[in-house]
Amino acid sequence: MTNTIELEIAIKRAGFTKRELAKKLGLSEMGLYKKINNITEFKASEISTLCEVLSIENKDEIFFAQKVEFNSTKNQQAACREVS
Repeated sequence: MTNTIELEIAIKRAGFTKRELAKKLGLSEMGLYKKINNITEFKASEISTLCEVLSIENKDEIFFAQKVEFNSTKNQQAACREVS
């Protein structure tokens, strides 16, 4: 299960838009959205590409989280704003 908050933070830190990332992964923007939000799963090759492009060092914490809880989308948005 993907830790959406941590992945969103990594995307912000790297300065990429989701549109740019989707293109690098060969996905549509909706396809990337579904993967980020645990509707579908990332492929191993996509995880590898994201780790390289976003300089992710803690891939297990982001892409292989055992349990991810969100109280609301406000918490997710607040976490992303803190990085900006």
